[in-house]
Amino acid sequence: MIWHLIAAVFAGLAAAGIGLILRNLSGKRLPKWIVPVCGALGMLGYQIQVEYSWFEHKQAQLPDSATVISTERSTAMWRPWTVAFPMTTKFSMVDSDNIRMREQDGARLAEFILYQFERHHTDILITQPYLLNCESRELVPMDQDSREPILEEIRTLRETSPLLNNVCSS
Repeated sequence: MIWHLIAAVFAGLAAAGIGLILRNLSGKRLPKWIVPVCGALGMLGYQIQVEYSWFEHKQAQLPDSATVISTERSTAMWRPWTVAFPMTTKFSMVDSDNIRMREQDGARLAEFILYQFERHHTDILITQPYLLNCESRELVPMDQDSREPILEEIRTLRETSPLLNNVCSS
């Protein structure tokens, strides 16, 4: 977080320097306020670039065996550019190296962990173990500690679900 603040300050200083050079090259015909405006635009541009590249940056840090299952884009009133171009603020992924397949009563069962990444002032990682019946498409969350299925929260996935296709094809 501190490094982003330092980088934003230096981006602002660099852009203000460009504004100062432009003002001097114009023979001081450009108004004085062009320097702080360029600095502010440099800082804003840096922040926008960091926010929009967050998803790609996180994807690059994932292992090769990781597959992104879903993404969520959002908008914010204080970021008016996100109305036209929503940014990815959340995504879910499965690591295919950690999927355990087994047979039980003639059904293929897959046990895996679903990772959810969220972008906030600090990144949030939520992990949840699941059990998936590949034939009936039933997805059951499991207790974090005991690894017992939580049957009250069972749900059925669509046949076209990326989670079903990725986990059961492993």
